[in-house]
This record gives sequence, C-alpha cells and structure tokens, in this order.
Amino acid sequence: MDESSARGITYHPGRNGEAQPTQPAPQAQPAQPSRPARPAPPAQTAAPAQTGVPAPPAQTAAPAKPAKPAAPAKPAAPAQPARPARPRADARLAHLITELQGHGLRVEVPMESRQGGAGPADAGMLWIDGVAATVPTGAQYAQASPYVLRAEDDGWGIYAGGERLAAAEPFARPRYYDLTTADGIPYWQIALLHLDSLASTVIQTCAYWGNSDQCTFCGIGVTLANGRTIAKKTPEMLAEVAVAAKELDGAVDATLTTGTTATPDKGALYVARCGQAVHEASGLPVEVQFEPPRDLDVIDQVGDLGIGSVGIHVETFDPQVLARVAPAKARTGIDAYFRAWERAVEAFGAGQVSTYVILGMGEDPDLIVEGCHRAIDIGVYPFVVPLRPTVGSLLEHMTAPSPEYCETIYRRVVPYLTARGLGARGVAAGCARCQACSAMSLLEGSTDADGRTHLPLVSNR
Repeated sequence: MDESSARGITYHPGRNGEAQPTQPAPQAQPAQPSRPARPAPPAQTAAPAQTGVPAPPAQTAAPAKPAKPAAPAKPAAPAQPARPARPRADARLAHLITELQGHGLRVEVPMESRQGGAGPADAGMLWIDGVAATVPTGAQYAQASPYVLRAEDDGWGIYAGGERLAAAEPFARPRYYDLTTADGIPYWQIALLHLDSLASTVIQTCAYWGNSDQCTFCGIGVTLANGRTIAKKTPEMLAEVAVAAKELDGAVDATLTTGTTATPDKGALYVARCGQAVHEASGLPVEVQFEPPRDLDVIDQVGDLGIGSVGIHVETFDPQVLARVAPAKARTGIDAYFRAWERAVEAFGAGQVSTYVILGMGEDPDLIVEGCHRAIDIGVYPFVVPLRPTVGSLLEHMTAPSPEYCETIYRRVVPYLTARGLGARGVAAGCARCQACSAMSLLEGSTDADGRTHLPLVSNR
C-alpha cells in the first residue's frame, strides 16, 4: 500500500479533454522531474554572516515559544528523484533575470503560467540557466519585450536581437493536474504548483473585492470569474492535493493565502486550519498569509497549528501610495502591521515572518528602504518584488517598474538584511523561501546546499 492509500486518499484520473488552467507544455518538453525535500540548512545565529533556519519535514514549535509543546515528528517521506544540480549564478544571469522581470518575456512556445489570483500575479514560470524564476508573459507590455523564449533542437533558449543569452527550461505541466477528487473537482482547481511550491487561495472571495476598498493590484476575483478555481477549498481537499503534488511532482512546501473575510480574525484561523491539514497529511512545511487580525492572540493560535511561517503583507511603506492602492490596509495602518509582525516574530521566530513590498506604484524609494530596514530590525523578511500588472485588476494597464529601479532598491535592502543574519535560505516555506518572483535573493550571498543561487554583495553609495 502506498503512502497516499495508507492515509485513505485516493487519486481519481481526470477526464480526457478537460479544460486546464494553462496551456500545455511543449511536446518536446519532458515531464517535470520531481525534486527532493530541501535539506535543513545550518541553524541561524546572531552572527552577521548569512545563516539559515532549519526547515524540517515535520514542523516543531518555534524556539521563541519554549512553553508550547512541539508537534510530533512525522516519518520522512520517500525521496524524490533530484533535478540536475543548479549552476552558480553570476552577475550576467542576475542582470538578465532582473531585466526579464521588468520587461517581461515574449514566448514562441506554450508554457505554464499563473493568471489572476490574489496579489500581484501575472507570471510565466521557468528555469533560466538552472535558476527558478517567474517573469511576466501575459501582460500587454510583455509583448514589446526585447526578450523572447524560443524552442531549440534540444531544449529552449532566451534570445534578444538574435543573440542567445541563456538556456531555459519552461515549467512542465504537473502530473497531479490530471487527477480529480472523488466528487469530480480537478486538483488544479484546488491548488496550483508554482515551480516547486504548492499554492492555493483557500477562500477565493474577498470582503474588499468589487467595492471602494478593492486592492488595485489584486486579481483574486478574476480567477474565480473565469472558472479557473472554486470559491472555497476545504482542509481535506488541500491535504489530498498536497500529498499528490509532493509524491508526483516533488513539491517542497505549500503557500496558502486567503481573501480577507468580514470576521474579526480576517480569515487567519481558516487558512491556518487548511495549513495544518496540509502539513499533517504531506509533511510539507507551510506558510499561511493573512491580514493583521483585530485580536493579535489569533497569531499565537495560528502558531499552535504547526504552521512554519507567515506572510502578513503591508504591500508598501509609503502611506500615500497605500491609501491609493489598498484603502482598507491603509485604514489598518502601517504601525498596526508592525505590531502584528512583532507578535508573529515572537510566535514563529526571526526570519519566519515576511511581507510583500511591491515596487512600481509611485512610491517614495526612501520610505521603502526605511520601512524595510525597520521591518528587518524586528526579524521580518521584506520580500521586495516588482509590480506584476494583472489582467482584470485595476492596475492592468500599468507597466512593471524598470529593472534599474528595482535593483537599486534591492541593493539598499539586501546588505542590511544579511548583516542581521536573515535571508531566504532560512525561511521555512512560502514566497520568501521560493524567491522566484524577485531577483532579491540573487544578491544574498553564495550558493546554498540545494542549489539556490546567490550573488556577492556590492557596495551601495
């Protein structure tokens, strides 16, 4: 009996010809090889040198909460076949990925992509010279990009002006997408695989959507309206899909977010219960994302459910921009986010709490850097990303910020981050662990044990 059968989980093959959320992978593309779970990095210390926080297969209670019992360890899952070792990145590759995330990528071959969804979403998914990255492919401005993905005799490449710049490997359609639940719901409508991270918006509705409080960059309602997902995923559904994503496609963690609910906890406890089910069924480390609840004790309750890390996203540190792009978050207030982060760091530990910081919405760059530094000082990882204008969002006609601007911000934030012993390598799960949507981690240091690549720092003047 296999592991999934032992848990009472049965896979149901999908029907032939059923519509899928993305275009199929190119015919020449081999099935996506699965990857082993990430090895635990060295324990984080207070030294300035870059260290990591272990991300064990079975989540235990955070060190900052010694009074709380640790969750029982789970047996290790069978190892997945490994992808080829990723090459070390260099300045050329870091520059290329930053350029692609700013200008987008024209595609001459079908590829898996994320369209719509909560937060800044538009992204084609691929490996570039072995480095995981997401880049805009569906936005209108990407069609004018100087960069193009082309099929070759043996693989794919990224070109500009006829010059081949790098090898590429489009993300293959995951095998678990062919499965359905017992009542006929396709697995891909429950959770998608973003490169090596299983991701789902567990409640696909939001109290702010469609009214004056709607976050202008967000596309949470677009996916639901297009029939690409279901309105609410249950913990049982998500656990079933997580087991399949891990066993068939090598998922290494799960990232669960939610639309904000009109309840005092703003949806935090439901997304956390979903995360608990995923972790207990699959052993994957889980990040859950939610807004600051009215009662900060809710954050401790989330921590008691075996969650590895949390994302509480302020989106920008410029209060004028926040009021314009996310009015409800502006009413919560940036200082309230800091209070929630402080409580979350107590519950989960330094480096296990993150916030999105979106560039390209008209913000004052000095306020962004100042806010990032303040967040880092209390143990929060500011995940700085370029705006991805999502078709169907209120910002769909904007373009991404220039690569030069983004790199300037990265280089003012990353040295401060690494000097305080924080980094992507220490994050248990989620967006700050994956890093494919930002070139930020390419500036954090040397290659770590599982092949994620980093570049040496350069001084910022």
